[in-house]
Order: sequence, then C-alpha cells, then structure tokens
Amino acid sequence: MNAIRLPADRLAAGLEPLLHRNFPVSGTATVREFKRTDRGFATETYLFEVIDENGTLPLVFRRPPEMSLFPDYDLLRQVLVMQRLAATDIPVATPMWLDRGDADLGSPYFVMNRLTGEAPSDYPSYHVAGNYFEATPEQRARMWWGCVDTIADIHRLDWRAMRLDFLALPRHGTEPVQQLVNYLDAALSWATAGAQPETYRRAIAYLRANLYEPEHIVLNWGDARMSNILYDGDFRVTGVLDWEIAHLGDHEVDLAWLLFLDWASSTFEGHEPLPGTPSRDETIAYYEKRSGMRVCNLVFNEILAAVLLSVPLLRMANRVQLPPEMDITGFCTARIEQLLS
Repeated sequence: MNAIRLPADRLAAGLEPLLHRNFPVSGTATVREFKRTDRGFATETYLFEVIDENGTLPLVFRRPPEMSLFPDYDLLRQVLVMQRLAATDIPVATPMWLDRGDADLGSPYFVMNRLTGEAPSDYPSYHVAGNYFEATPEQRARMWWGCVDTIADIHRLDWRAMRLDFLALPRHGTEPVQQLVNYLDAALSWATAGAQPETYRRAIAYLRANLYEPEHIVLNWGDARMSNILYDGDFRVTGVLDWEIAHLGDHEVDLAWLLFLDWASSTFEGHEPLPGTPSRDETIAYYEKRSGMRVCNLVFNEILAAVLLSVPLLRMANRVQLPPEMDITGFCTARIEQLLS
C-alpha cells in the first residue's frame, strides 16, 4: 500500500529530518523559505534554504506531479543526466540525493543545489515580461546566442563516453527518429485514452511517411528553450535547467523546439519577437556554424516538437475534463496545421 503523498504545506516539515539523514548538516539545521516555483508543470519544483551555524544553503526539491503527464516519467533519468553532465562545461545543478520510494514523503523526490542567475519569463512569455523583455536589443541577442551556444555544446558531447545510452528508446523501434515517432504515437494514445484528435493523427501520419536517417545522433536536452536558461547580470549563461525529456536522437530536435516555442511566445500571441531577437534563418545559420552540423529536416522536427509538447497538455485536458473553450493545446495544433499545409 502506497504512503500518503504529503501536501505542499507539510513538505518542509517532512523534509527536515531527511535532510539530517542524507546531507552533512549540523544538528541545528532547519528548512526555511520553502515555496513552490511557478515554472513548468511536468514536475513539482520547490525552492528552499537550509540554515544552520555554517550559513545558508539554497537548494531545490523536485517530485513528480500528482497526475503523471508522461507515460514513462522517471526522476532517475534526470538525476543521471545531470550527474554525467557534471564533468562537462554545461552548467547543471548537482543532485544531492534521490529517493525513488514513497515511504518518507509519499512520493519519489530528489534534492539538488540551486544555481545562480535569472531565467527569462515563462508565463507571461519573455517577449512581454522579465529580464529578456527589459534588456536592450544587444543584450537580448547575447541571451539568445547563449541559448543556441548551449544547445550546440550539448550536441557536441560524446554521449557514449558519458554512458547516456539509457536515453534511447529501443522498445519503440530500431532507429532513433522512428523510435521517437512511435513513442509519441503511443504517448498520445495514453494521454487521450485512445482518442487522438484529428490534427495529431495527421501529424503522426506525416512523421511516419517522412522518416529519415539522421546524419548525427546526439544528446538532446529535450526542453531547449530560453526560459530554461539562467543568466547573470551580464546576460551570460549560468545554468541549464530541466532534463525530464532528455533523449538521444537527431540534433535538429532541440533547435526545432527552441524555434517552435519562440514562435508560440511571440507570433502566435499576436506580436513580433522583440528587437534584438535573431531571426529563424540567422539562428539556423549560427547553429550550423557553431555545431558543425547541417540543418535539413527542421519542418519535420518542429511538427515533432509540437506533438511532443502536446502530450502533457492533452493528458491534463483529458484527465480534468477541461471545457472545449479552454484549448490549452491551441498553439500546438495551430503550428502543426501551418506546417502540414
């Protein structure tokens, strides 16, 4: 029988004795300022501080959401990716400990250190609020290229030497692109209880009809977007966040994800990207030069990105029975229809 999942207002008290068990703090250490972040929805994330006579230590607590938004969500994958990136130049958080059981807090969880810096706004989008909005055009360009540089640097890592082969999807096929398409088809059926909307059936049919063999197989960050980068006061990258959907596949997946979500954060909302934001063509050319990899299948991968992001949204809409007028997948379906036309 599963333990009762602790509600948010009891997590700090439940975490404090576990801190003493798992982390080298003094007997007087206490948990303070425990609060949930409003960023992301596929994982519950809380910021907190540990205070004792040695000072204040900022940390992060993460656990799966009460309603799973992906069929194969696993905290261990995130932790392993971050642990194996620690030896690289990619600035990621350091996991302190992971508990995959539910005896202590009623769910699995892990604790990691908190990186410094500020991320561009997620909701509302960074084109209308936050540090990207408030920056000068030159500073915005620096932030954008910092994000593209990060993507290129991730793609140039030797994932085999880093023992990241567990991020492949062999249950869904023999080739990386085929695997991801088959995974998406199965995940969509899971999210919608077998009733995939017509747009997504057409998208999967298009993806199946246009399967290709990628020139490069890389570690994909998975959630490659401006809002998952931390920047310092000089608009330089200080942290790379959220590795829930990291996977192995074509290098164009991350670039497509970045461009799709920037479109959703600007053009789809009825306004152009802010001055200083590099164009789609400039971004592609810069990425090709920076990574040494050609971009040849971007439409395919942008459709794939929109479908992938729709999985948790459709799951949420289906489980809570949102009314039709609350179409939380509207930006995904709109982009898929544009690209299929």
